[in-house]
Amino acid sequence: MQQFLIEGGVALRGEVTPGGNKNAILKMMAGCLLTDHPVILHNAPDIGDVRTLIEIMRKIGVQIEWIAEKTLKIHAEKIHSTSLDRELTQKLRASFVLAGPMLARCHQLEIAPPGGDLIGERRLDAHINGFKKLGVNTRYEKGMFIMNVSEPCGADVLLQEASVTATENILLLAVLAKGTTIIRNAASEPHIQDLCQMLNILGAKIDGVGSNRLTIEGVDRLHGGEVRCGADFMEVGSWIGVAAVTGGEIRIKDADPQHMDMVALVFERLGVTWQVEGQDILVPPNQSMAIQPDFGGRIPIIKAQPWPAFPPDLMSIALTVATQSAGTVMFHDWMYESRLFFTDKLVRMGARITLCDPHRVLVQGPTALKGSPYISSPDIRAGMAMVLAALAAKGETRIANIGQIDRGYEKIEHKLRSLGAKIQRINVEKLQTVEIEQIRT
Repeated sequence: MQQFLIEGGVALRGEVTPGGNKNAILKMMAGCLLTDHPVILHNAPDIGDVRTLIEIMRKIGVQIEWIAEKTLKIHAEKIHSTSLDRELTQKLRASFVLAGPMLARCHQLEIAPPGGDLIGERRLDAHINGFKKLGVNTRYEKGMFIMNVSEPCGADVLLQEASVTATENILLLAVLAKGTTIIRNAASEPHIQDLCQMLNILGAKIDGVGSNRLTIEGVDRLHGGEVRCGADFMEVGSWIGVAAVTGGEIRIKDADPQHMDMVALVFERLGVTWQVEGQDILVPPNQSMAIQPDFGGRIPIIKAQPWPAFPPDLMSIALTVATQSAGTVMFHDWMYESRLFFTDKLVRMGARITLCDPHRVLVQGPTALKGSPYISSPDIRAGMAMVLAALAAKGETRIANIGQIDRGYEKIEHKLRSLGAKIQRINVEKLQTVEIEQIRT
């Protein structure tokens, strides 16, 4: 197994370029199944989830190759199986978004429930109900979803929640459906916008991109083309957090700052600001790192909300920044009941955090964090949050289960070292006694 060994207390400085949006590229790859012509995806990150999805798609006959750094060529000329590999699909949440294009292209599918981060229950009802509106029959047998549709037909779909993956799945099915589909209460995150723009380049007819109402006029077929995946705004937010907690100065190149307005409002409440210079974001040193109370001195609440509000995937990063800011703030993630459970690891490092219930924590800062001999990453974003804590801490920290971090961050240790961080990726053959004890407690 591999671990990160981090010596904290260094102010990081320099330039860094974020990878392509993980949540966009995975859905764009799925969208390539809608055409039998080749599609070239630029700015594709070489991360764990992308590699897993490549395996899944290759197993059903799709030709995929890296033709240059950060450039994927996908050619789904023929699809020879409509049964997806159970073990692989259960490794990531995005695997279920293959359902929409597979049903559109092949009209049938067998797929296992998806995997992904252990941040709480993530139901699939919005997907299944939306598919039903377009004519899909679904049953669940022996741990597999069995789906079929004779001919997808457009429909008016009102989502029961603004689910990102349900919006994407229904959208991907509707593109080749007969007639017009309207998706109301649609999610509108940057990754959905990237997917819509890609599909339109390939010949789809999607209107309302960026809003919560998408209108899709079905077409007979899509052609090939070349598209670019936007910057991962979750990684951009992570680099802003790195600069803040280490007291350094970082320029984030090609950051697509147009997607960072709400993040800027929330980080400003934690005493962190930055400058936008063209497509770059410059995070200066000497931040105030003081939490702004609400009117009347009330404790502020940072709440995860559907886009364009503060994204839930940045809650872990913002929470870690708050441990280094003066004042008290409440974090409320009503969406996922397990996302905040990683905070016990920050408490072990010296943070003052009170877990009020599965959805809310109270953070009091600033606290001087100390290194930990062993902490383990439960999911992608919590793992990166622990990297931030380790960089801010005095002493040495070992982070295990870093495969979770690799799922969403490309060559993270190389980027950190380029900024002056003292971080190593080490191979560990077996757990030490102290690590076993940490797991038990």
